[in-house]
Amino acid sequence: MLGALAAVSLAFVGLGYVIARRVTAPAGPRMFDLVVRGLDESGETPMVILARTPKTEVVGQFNLILESGDWVRLGPRVIDLGAGLVGRDVEQPDVPPSLVPGARASWSGIYFRTPADAGLHARDVEIRTPVGPAPAWVIVPQQQASGDWAIHIHGLGSPRAGTLRGVQVATDVGLTSLVVSFRNDGEGPQVGSGRSTLGALETDDVESAVQYALDQGARRIILFGWSMGGAIALQLASRSGVRKHLAGIVLESPVLDWIETIKANCVHTGMPGWVGVLAVPWLDLPALSRFAGLAAPVVTGAFNQIAGPAYVALPILLLHGTADTSAPVDAAHEFARLNPAVEVSLFGADHTFTWNVDPNAWRACVSAWLGVWVSPKHN
Repeated sequence: MLGALAAVSLAFVGLGYVIARRVTAPAGPRMFDLVVRGLDESGETPMVILARTPKTEVVGQFNLILESGDWVRLGPRVIDLGAGLVGRDVEQPDVPPSLVPGARASWSGIYFRTPADAGLHARDVEIRTPVGPAPAWVIVPQQQASGDWAIHIHGLGSPRAGTLRGVQVATDVGLTSLVVSFRNDGEGPQVGSGRSTLGALETDDVESAVQYALDQGARRIILFGWSMGGAIALQLASRSGVRKHLAGIVLESPVLDWIETIKANCVHTGMPGWVGVLAVPWLDLPALSRFAGLAAPVVTGAFNQIAGPAYVALPILLLHGTADTSAPVDAAHEFARLNPAVEVSLFGADHTFTWNVDPNAWRACVSAWLGVWVSPKHN
């Protein structure tokens, strides 16, 4: 009996280790889990044929990233072809030669590969972080800049290009944008084992970006945080040296509680949600986190914005998908209930896909909110 209990306990310990290692895994190659079933070029617009999945059947603007490295922008229309297949319009003038039946591909909400793809002119700069130089883009609006800067913070496993959807809006309202990278994200400095600390150390790198913007003459800062970038933005807001320079925060599908987020991702992969809690000691305890390959403990409780500090005096726009399978939307509702300065805008979308399902509504929402907090009366 005791032997069986010991075996079960050991299995739980091992499962917690595996989950902790998975959630903090170093940036790796993209998974190409879709297969192009066909390409129909008989109409005015080429149409790629794909298997119907929960992602490919969603109305919206997405990207098909091919194993060859080519990107294919897809339009919002979904054509039901029967037999478990859907057609998606190719919305770009050139069809890459690698877009052929049998090609392996990956579905992505990252719609713009580069600033130029988003109609933006960027200047490459380097931010001096505590662990070395981190590449970033500075994007200045064509019209007269307001003097306020937006700092765009991407999420776990996403490149900084993923934030360009928000940079377009920031540029339109006259904000100078700084699009950052940070340690172990695949673009910033690689440190130690290359594992993420889920914002625990990455926040220091983004604080360096805030200082860079101030050194360049920024009067006020607006943080745009995507997913884990949202957790980083809220961590920065809790630091008095940063907070005094902030005009507001835009959160896209933010991680507001790492434990609940890990549990939700366990459910998404077919495991019971409660097993996610088994990862917490491996993330929080110094000895165990070191054994798991982390440079520092995460201290997941510090990222719990439901139990943590309120940001009543700081305006926050929170955009979230009602079908989010990674960051539970219930946490967004509770965060807003506890913080009257938080404005929530909901979309029928999965994690970080709110722009993709309705770009016009997303732009209008963010633009209107920024119009209030970047207006002359606040300067």
